[in-house]
Amino acid sequence: MAQQQSVQRASEAGRTVLAGARIARPSGVVERGRIAVEGGRIAAVRSRDADRGQEGDEGAAGETMDLSGHLIVPGFVDMHVHGGGGGSFSSADPEECLAVIGTHRRHGTTSMVASTVTGELADLARQAAVLAELVQQGELAGVHFEGPFISPHRCGAHQPELLRDPDPAEVRRLLDAARGTAAMMTVAPELPGGLDSVRLLADAGVVAAVGHTDSSYDATRRAIDAGATVATHLFNAMPALGHRAPGPVAALLEDERVTVELINDGTHLHPSVLQLAVRQAGDGRVAFITDAMGAAGMSDGMYPLGPMQVEVTDGVARISGGPTAGSIAGSTLTLDRAFRRAVTVDGLTVDQAVQALSATPARLLGIDDRTGSLTYGKDADLVVLDAAYAVVGVMRRGEWLVHPQKG
Repeated sequence: MAQQQSVQRASEAGRTVLAGARIARPSGVVERGRIAVEGGRIAAVRSRDADRGQEGDEGAAGETMDLSGHLIVPGFVDMHVHGGGGGSFSSADPEECLAVIGTHRRHGTTSMVASTVTGELADLARQAAVLAELVQQGELAGVHFEGPFISPHRCGAHQPELLRDPDPAEVRRLLDAARGTAAMMTVAPELPGGLDSVRLLADAGVVAAVGHTDSSYDATRRAIDAGATVATHLFNAMPALGHRAPGPVAALLEDERVTVELINDGTHLHPSVLQLAVRQAGDGRVAFITDAMGAAGMSDGMYPLGPMQVEVTDGVARISGGPTAGSIAGSTLTLDRAFRRAVTVDGLTVDQAVQALSATPARLLGIDDRTGSLTYGKDADLVVLDAAYAVVGVMRRGEWLVHPQKG
């Protein structure tokens, strides 16, 4: 199988059936399934070649593609990504942002939230205005403000001199700049104004995420009670789990109201730590993210990350200068690699990986009515994987972005 990256309609006749593959359904992986696609949506799903377990009416197919030996999973949903393909969402350049989106789509991410990096409020507002247009055009699923309302003690790849306490009035200014497209904001709740900002976000219908924080266990519990529902890249940029001072990790892991982000690239988390988090939180509370910067899908070299420069060596991105030099600066991950690693290294089942890369983030973002699972009536967002879990096909809303080709 070879990959063709041009966009193609699923079928000129209006309906295509993808036949013979294993299909990751909400009820589990089924063998020799069939998916009919029409009008950009899933028109029917048949669990087996036999006429049973069918949702919808398969009807007369304009084209039948034999995908025997492959696995079809829902399109991946990335709720935390900064860049890729050499570009950044912080550029405020629509064409560059579209290039970022295109890079991740070719790796199976059919829905994504654009994450910003700490900057001056005026710059963040300008970026949000551009990203809001892309959300309204259907290219993005929302905007995530990661900073500037985070702890200087856990700033990671964010510039310390640009950080500020989370003043609710300034939080509101960024939400207004996003014009209703803000999906999430990361806040250090222990800072002055932190809890009030969490409450403001929750009341506005925006996900309040705890991250880049020096918070204690008790302070984190108060933030959750105030409305925080996400842990921004759990374990990273927060105090380590301690046996006398459990810190934010324990509070975030134990509370059923919280979904935990995990960066599954083999650099940010040891496999045993990732497995611990999955066991403790359970399948429905884990969302794999990339936290990717501009080098995702690219080779080693120098790349911008907001106002900073990042050097990528052996696929690991680190700040190249200044007071945070050497800090890991996001990742070069794409979600197809996260999926492959989950099932080949971390010991997760395909069902667990699909939950973490598609169903859970879609639910959290409120888009699970149209994506996140291979279900009748939802958008035809899907990824075709070969026996080694490499991407050979990507469909978004019924259009092939990467077309499976026999050869």
